[in-house]
This record gives sequence, C-alpha cells and structure tokens, in this order.
Amino acid sequence: MFGNVIVGVDGRPNGRDAIALASRLLGSEGKLTLANVHGGAFNPTHASTPGRLTEEREASHTMLEREGADAEVQAELVSYVASSPGRGLHDLAEQQQADLLVVGSCSRGPIGRVLIGDDTRTSLNGAPCAVAVATRGYAEHPVPIAAIGVGYDGSPESEIVLTKARELAARNRALVRALEVVAIPNYAFTGFGAPALGESIETMISEANERLGKLEGVEGRAVYGLAGEELAAFGDEVQLLVVGSRGYGPMKRLILGSTSDYLERHARCSLLVLPRSAG
Repeated sequence: MFGNVIVGVDGRPNGRDAIALASRLLGSEGKLTLANVHGGAFNPTHASTPGRLTEEREASHTMLEREGADAEVQAELVSYVASSPGRGLHDLAEQQQADLLVVGSCSRGPIGRVLIGDDTRTSLNGAPCAVAVATRGYAEHPVPIAAIGVGYDGSPESEIVLTKARELAARNRALVRALEVVAIPNYAFTGFGAPALGESIETMISEANERLGKLEGVEGRAVYGLAGEELAAFGDEVQLLVVGSRGYGPMKRLILGSTSDYLERHARCSLLVLPRSAG
C-alpha cells in the first residue's frame, strides 16, 4: 500500500473518482492529502482586482472541505498556487515527499475508461512518485478490487511492479494476473538465417508462458501484439492495472514511455504507473 498520498481535487466528478481510488490504495496508517491547484498570483486579473486572490483561496479551501466531507475521508486540505494543475500537483508531491499521486480522468472520456488531458499528462511526466489515474465514474460506480493486472516481461522493473501488485492484492484479497506481450524480433526482418516468422512468434510465446508459469500465486499468459493495445484490453479483466515507467530518465522520476502513455489514453480500468525508484 501507499503511506503518503496526494489527490488532485477540483470540485468536479473526476476529483471524486480520484478520492475514491486513493482511499483504496492508502495504507491503514497512511496520510491522505486533498489538494486543489489554482492560478492565484499567476492569474493576471488578480493584479487589478483587490481581494480576488484571498477570495479564490477561501473558495478553494471551502470546496476541499465539502469534497472531503462528501467522500467521508479524513484528509489534510491544501490549496496550492501554480501555473497549471498538473505542475502544482507535481511540485506538491515533491515538497511533501509523497509516494503516490492520484488524479481522475478528464470529463470527455467514456465511462469506465482512463483518459487524461495533455496538460496534465505533460506535467505528471517526471513526477517524483507513482501516479494513479482513476477511471471516469469510479466514485459513482465503485467496484471491489478483485483482480489486479500486471504488465510483465521478466525485467527488473516488471519484478518491482509485480511486488507492488502482490502487496495491493494482499490488502484487497485480490487475484494477481500478469500479461506478457511479445513482439516480432528485429532479426525476423533480416532474412539472414532467421527462423520463419510464425515459428519465432510461437517460440517467444511459449518461452513467455513458461516464465509466467513460474510466478508463484499469479495467473499469467502471454500474447502477441502491441504492448499498449494488449494491456489496455487486458484492463477489461481486472480492476487495477499496474505497469512500470520506461527505463530512461532520472531514477527518482516517473518517465512515461510509449506504453504507459498509450494506457493513460486508452486503459479500460484504473491505472497505476510506478517509477523505477519504487524498488
């Protein structure tokens, strides 16, 4: 579980979805913070309107009190000034040394799917902690976390992801399911002594299934395809999908690769992305 969780709240349903998911991921002794990021001094109208900044800050705090009471959670309330919501949450997570930042999907996405806006995605890329995205409508249609999915490939990063998934599963008495997506190897296109393409794919799937079969307490399978597409579809079988960020960038930052970026647009369940430093 997570011990220091910050939730982005803006008075809209997506913030309530984030609160609901954060409550599921917070440890029993963990600290929960509801944060609202507003323009404040970055808004040019405040310079010409005396008292506007104070009114905005008070309105922000009142909204946070209301959202926390409606969600029936005990949380610290923080009204934070930044140039954008994503940037503010990023900075606040760093200042408070949070281990998880939770946001909701944008309102234009379909119910039960993940989709965050470009501004938020850009700001969260490089976040100093894990990031979770709640599906749209999560607060109105809460379902128990009965199965947790893992994107697995045998790498050290995927082992970290599996460890976290097992930890969350133990708390929720959930199953852990792993999916390994295999792709066409580069040498298959060279034509120089490479095995037939079909044989190569079958061999890779067989090896992946053998690797997955050795994972204790995990239901695993391997498929051929594009990682983002296959993992997004895998979300139909689980209530939370856990993946790692790519292996580039600073160790203590979450750097979105092509797969995690795709999932933040198309995942069919709530998503948890772990930075390499989670290990």
